[in-house]
Amino acid sequence: MRASQRLLVKKAVNPANFNKGGLAKTLNAFSLTMMGVGAIVGSGIFITPGIIAAKYAGPAAMLSFVIAAVVCSLAALCYAEFSSTIPLAGSAYTYVYTVFGEFLAWILGWSLISEYLFAVSSVAVSWSAYFQNLLRGFGLALPTYLSAAVGTAGVQHAGFNLIAFVVVLAISLLLVGGLQSSTRVNSIMVIVKILVIVLFIGVAIFFVRPANYQPFMPHGAHGLVKGASLAFYAYIGFDAVSTASEEVKNPKHDMPIGIIGSLVVASILYVAMATVLVGVVHYTQLNVGDPVAYALSVIHQNWAAGIVSLGAVVGMTTVLIVMLYGGTRLLFAISRDGLLPRTFRTLSPKTKVPVKSTWIFGVIASIFAAVIPLDKIAELVNIGTLFAFAMVSIGVIFLRRHETLQQIESSFKVPFYPVLPIVSFLACLYLMLNLQAFTWKMFGIWLAIGLVIYFTYSFRHSKIRAALRAKE
Repeated sequence: MRASQRLLVKKAVNPANFNKGGLAKTLNAFSLTMMGVGAIVGSGIFITPGIIAAKYAGPAAMLSFVIAAVVCSLAALCYAEFSSTIPLAGSAYTYVYTVFGEFLAWILGWSLISEYLFAVSSVAVSWSAYFQNLLRGFGLALPTYLSAAVGTAGVQHAGFNLIAFVVVLAISLLLVGGLQSSTRVNSIMVIVKILVIVLFIGVAIFFVRPANYQPFMPHGAHGLVKGASLAFYAYIGFDAVSTASEEVKNPKHDMPIGIIGSLVVASILYVAMATVLVGVVHYTQLNVGDPVAYALSVIHQNWAAGIVSLGAVVGMTTVLIVMLYGGTRLLFAISRDGLLPRTFRTLSPKTKVPVKSTWIFGVIASIFAAVIPLDKIAELVNIGTLFAFAMVSIGVIFLRRHETLQQIESSFKVPFYPVLPIVSFLACLYLMLNLQAFTWKMFGIWLAIGLVIYFTYSFRHSKIRAALRAKE
């Protein structure tokens, strides 16, 4: 077998093994939707609409979120077809392994590890900042060397961020207790978060002034598209739902509902928030760190500000739960293929949860959150996600042509095939090319580390390659 063929050996898919992975099947369409909303709607819903309105789109910020939702929905449709056809843990990594081969799957899997790892770390830092503000409201404060607080410019001060470190370990402990209990906690928190958002909208809508919607597009179509680019990143997180495929009772039915349903709910919330916010306060006044709290102070409804802060903390907690969960299931899938040590695929006999994987991932994320500045750890999240979106989108075309997979009955098919998958691929590629040079540099360093691991360990321990060697 030639070297190129060895690198691109594909993962065989046997439908008979879909229910033999060892993970407990406890999830349904509702819990999947709550996971998706939990990952997408974080503290950003209280910040992003104001920034987009003030800097780019003006009152048309609501349309920026609509455009971003449409672009994301293209990738979501592709994820839905893959997850209903191949209901296995690992999400995009497993899909790419099946249609493109091992080497590209490893690159994508390693990229996704950065997405989940740095997403957890960055959100934990923000969670810490919010919590420290709440402590200061009660006259309490941690020593500077234990807080590493985030300043107004988004730069984290030197020190050990104890709160960020502890909250990630606490979420890890919750996940180790079993998926059923952690999804129940997540669902409750998502409902609380939605109620807080609805409360703000219900209070603020009576103070909307039609004059604030003029001029509607002060920066024209260019500003609208720029705003949509920023809004796109607010939706990142729905892909974490697909990592749960193997733990869903009826994946062919529930996975498309969970992925698409969560995106629909999140889109409605973002658009509604943006519409009311720019109606209450003129867009030129929303370039502040906490636009929702500012809007409440303008209309003299300060009593609701504390509730909004609660919603922000709860929102970030659900993001931590889902992204930490997604990272551990990704490590489980990669390890099961032999590309990472077997420690990552060891399941608890009682809870059927990859306990060691959860703790290893949680400890690394907690250390990153405690010592690395926020403006640095957030850089790798976007590019890793867009790379996954692009590969899954174009992968649908190869999925339809796969001889074995053509025989598997899928409950969901991407409409307007092959146009939508190609458009989704090109849209993701365009957004990747518009990322900062520093982001690409960091991505290159991360990939270089991944390649070293692959050629020193993964290549030699691959289960698929070992089976091929045994046949030769």
